[in-house]
Amino acid sequence: MKRKMMSLLLALAVISGNSVYAKAIDIMSPNGAIKVSVDIKDRIYYSVSYDNNQLLKDCYLNLQLQNETLGDNPRLRSTKRGTIDESVKREIPFKNAIVKNQCNTLRMNFSGNYAVEFRVFDNGMAYRFVTDKKEDNIVMGEDFAINFPANYKAHLSQPDGFKTSYEYPYTHIDTENYAATDRMSYLPVLIETDKAYKILISEADLFDYPCMFLKGTGKNGMQSLFPKAPLAFGEDGDRSLKITKEADYIAKTTGKRSFPWRMMVISKEDKEIIENEMVYNLSTPCVLEDYSWIKPGQVSWEWWHDARLYGVDFRSGYNMDSYKYYIDFASRFGIPYIIMDEGWAKNTRDPFTPNSTINLPELIQYGKERNVKIVLWLPWLTVENHFDLFKTFADWGIAGVKIDFMDRSDQWMVNYYERVAQEAAKHKLFVDFHGAFKPAGLERKYPNVLSYEGVLGMEQGGNCKPENSIYLPFMRNAVGPMDFTPGSMISAQPEDNRSTRANAMGSGTRAFQMALFIIFESGLQMLADNPVYYYRELPCTEFIASVPVTWDETKVLYAKVGEAVVVAKRKGEQWFIGGITGNQPQNIEIDLGFLPAGQSFTLTSFEDGINADRQAMDYKKKESTVNNQTRMTLKMVRNGGWAGTIKMK
Repeated sequence: MKRKMMSLLLALAVISGNSVYAKAIDIMSPNGAIKVSVDIKDRIYYSVSYDNNQLLKDCYLNLQLQNETLGDNPRLRSTKRGTIDESVKREIPFKNAIVKNQCNTLRMNFSGNYAVEFRVFDNGMAYRFVTDKKEDNIVMGEDFAINFPANYKAHLSQPDGFKTSYEYPYTHIDTENYAATDRMSYLPVLIETDKAYKILISEADLFDYPCMFLKGTGKNGMQSLFPKAPLAFGEDGDRSLKITKEADYIAKTTGKRSFPWRMMVISKEDKEIIENEMVYNLSTPCVLEDYSWIKPGQVSWEWWHDARLYGVDFRSGYNMDSYKYYIDFASRFGIPYIIMDEGWAKNTRDPFTPNSTINLPELIQYGKERNVKIVLWLPWLTVENHFDLFKTFADWGIAGVKIDFMDRSDQWMVNYYERVAQEAAKHKLFVDFHGAFKPAGLERKYPNVLSYEGVLGMEQGGNCKPENSIYLPFMRNAVGPMDFTPGSMISAQPEDNRSTRANAMGSGTRAFQMALFIIFESGLQMLADNPVYYYRELPCTEFIASVPVTWDETKVLYAKVGEAVVVAKRKGEQWFIGGITGNQPQNIEIDLGFLPAGQSFTLTSFEDGINADRQAMDYKKKESTVNNQTRMTLKMVRNGGWAGTIKMK
């Protein structure tokens, strides 16, 4: 009898187990539009649809540990569903003062002390592994494998290897033609489906783990890959190290932890990509008890034009007279910071000794008297070798640091970013990372991280073209703050750009350059050009200097990937509107229905001049009266722009 009962129980267990494997587990977005179907077979598979249109099919995931692969032949023990519905006051509001976080959740617990969590939002989805192991996790690899049911268009940034400054122009490839032997891409990656939906792929809550890259499978899909963990380093000049020995694993980390979110912003309308706050919503909340000391703002920058001032009665360069000139310029226009970039120090290895032409305490005091603080540039290796510099700089009165040339995203380097952010926060300094990978959540945990480069920005001269920059609101800037360094007053159409250090030029019209201050998000927004030009172009400079770097509210009025963007942003009662185009002219109609009803407002705008398609510095300043019934057409030439501000009369 006991044997019969045992056989019956075993049979029921098999039937029960088979039923789990036979039926997909669906999780929907709060509005019901996005569906993720998880299918547990020999692997953990999932498919994604939007409005019943399948966008991704039979994707799979696993985490390869030294002695087992989580996700292979998985045994589901239990599931737990939930919801998140909250509004969070953002510490540094790059888009909105209040961030809404609404999603449905699914946690699947598997035998082997691990789980997979899904979150599905109205604008996308994400998943991550969670482990509960007694011993350390030695991670050999991780599969983020996605398959496309049709030929899509992929927008990629394809470096030559894992050592990269993350400043490659975007390439645009049909997914069916993305071969396994083609160059990989760093994140984010943007996918345009055959049904006009867009999928932005990135990661969030990245810590103690390397960044993910993607490559083609050759079978109309993409597959993850990761840099190995470095074990030994050798000399590589005065600002970096070369890896001389790598592990066979990508990470050695704690056994009890959550792993980075693999996230996808999924949009029906292109503007939803720009409006998303998914990286913030998925990342570790702020760990600072007090962040009121963090003051985002604009900064005057000397490196782009090599401090080559003219029309002055002193010898220009990286010296006292020049830096006082920058401080005076910043003070006049209410700019809170100047940066002293490469050239301020006696050498790049020593962060404590300025060159012989600089009296740093005197400059700090000179700035203090004029409400301007100083930011210092350093190579990352100098910081690593002198971690006590944060205390010293704070004692001196330095506001923040710009750290450069990391050019890697292995586990060691990801941890370096966090060590820097933590130590800087301890001494109330902010950080701007250059030579950096994209934001992935550290800026929420440590909001003193005000910006990252990781972009083909204007410091690249003629290589920085609007036809590439028009993708930035949909890709790089869509995952976090971006130090593009805008503001060229010698504006040029791309074919005319002859940028030199003495006469630095920026591609795009004057109105294009001005609009970037509204459209691009950065907690430390640089005015890259020569103050001599800013004084000469006073109306433009007064407008640029009035643009905030944090916002109460953001509305995307028009967006089409690769073509044009128009964004409206509010700070208090004042609105700013910025529009830019790619290499084709655009006439875009917008309405001002977001303004309060029953009131009249003054619109001050800077528009492309009639000859701006040939002479990019041609612009027209206008003033008009508008209200919430106003409809208007923004006429932008190729590589053009439109910038305006709306104030109560």
